[in-house]
Amino acid sequence: MPPVRPTPCPPSRMIDILNLTYDELEAWMTDALGEPRFRARQVWQWLWQKNARSFDAMTNVSKATRARLAESARITWPEVRTVKTSSDGTVKFLLALADGALVETVLIPSESREGKVRMTQCLSCQVGCAMGCTFCSTGSMGFERNMTMAEILGQVLVAREHLGDDRPDHPIVRNLVFMGMGEPLLNLNEVMRSLRTLNDEFGLCFSPRRITVSTCGIEKGLRELGESGLAFLAVSLHAPNQELRARIMPRAARWTLDDLMAALESYPLKTRERITFEYLLLGGVNDSIDHARELARLVSRTKAKLNLIVYNPAEGLPYEAPSQARILAFEQYLWSKNVTAIIRKSKGQDIKAACGQLKASELAGQAAGDDMAEGTDGMEAP
Repeated sequence: MPPVRPTPCPPSRMIDILNLTYDELEAWMTDALGEPRFRARQVWQWLWQKNARSFDAMTNVSKATRARLAESARITWPEVRTVKTSSDGTVKFLLALADGALVETVLIPSESREGKVRMTQCLSCQVGCAMGCTFCSTGSMGFERNMTMAEILGQVLVAREHLGDDRPDHPIVRNLVFMGMGEPLLNLNEVMRSLRTLNDEFGLCFSPRRITVSTCGIEKGLRELGESGLAFLAVSLHAPNQELRARIMPRAARWTLDDLMAALESYPLKTRERITFEYLLLGGVNDSIDHARELARLVSRTKAKLNLIVYNPAEGLPYEAPSQARILAFEQYLWSKNVTAIIRKSKGQDIKAACGQLKASELAGQAAGDDMAEGTDGMEAP
C-alpha cells in the first residue's frame, strides 16, 4: 500500500517537529504520513544527534519521505541574537524564539581530568519568571509565558552547533542545569517532556546524573520530578529562615521553609545522590556567621550539599557581593559543622552572565532607542 500523501499545510499550521517526543513522532509519521516505524527513528536521530536544520539534510531518508515531511512540518531553532564570550571562557547567548520572545542560555567551562575543556549549559524554561525574587534580573522582568520542549531543547542544539559539538559519544557539553530564566516546576509538563528526550539514547543521550533541575521551592511537581529519576534536584534556598526568605523571595516563601524542608526529607534519592542547595551570598543580607549557624541546622535535616554562590551585581538591584573575608568565614563555619559547602566560582561577570542580565541590557537598549525615536518624531531638518 503506497504511503499516504498529506495535504500541504500552511506555515502557520505546520507541526513543529522538534516539539514531538519520540512516541509522538512515531505515531504522527505512521498515522498521518503512512511511514514505517523505522523512519521515525531515522528522523529522530537527524534532529537530535546530527543537528539537522532541514529535512533535505536527512540523506538516508527517501526523497519522497523528505518531501512529505517538508509539506507538513518545520524544524525551528531559536535565532541567535547575541553571543558574548567572557575572558574566562563563559559564553552567553541571547536567543529569539519564533514569536520574538527573548531568552538566555549560558555555557560555563570547566576542565576534565584529562585536561579537556567541558561545558555545563544553563537552560531557560520560561520567558521571564513569575517568582519575583528581589536579587534576580529575570524576576524583575515579570512573566511572559512558558517555553515549549522544542524551545527548551533548541538551546542545546544552538550551543552544540556553536561549539562544533557533533560527537554524542564524547560531547563537549557534558552537563545541563535548569537554572536559567524561569521556574522549572511551574512549567512541569514541558520540562518533563524535555527530560525524557534528553535521556533518550537515540536522542540527546544525557544521563540523568548529568542533568540538574533547580527550583526555588514549588510544592506541586516536586514529588513527580523525584519519582521520575530523570534528573538531580537543586533547591534555591538563599535564606536560612522564613522571615528573611519572605523578604528576598516573597513568592517562593508562600510555601513555608519548614514545609519545604519536610518535603525534602522524604524526597526520593538514588544511591549516593544528595540534594543540592543553592545559597546566594548577598553582602550584609544573608552572609553572617549567625546566618551560617541557622543554615547548618536547616540543611542537616536532609542528605545534602551546599553550593555557595557569590552575588554577581546587577544594575538596578539593591545588593552587592560580600567581602572575601565574609565569604571564607561563612564557608569555614559550615565545614566546621560537617556541612559540605563549596564556593561556586562566579564566571562571566564581564559579559553580564547572571540570569536575565543580558536580556535586561538588550531591552534597556531597545527602550532607549524607542525614546530617541519618539523624541525626534516630527522634528524638521535644520
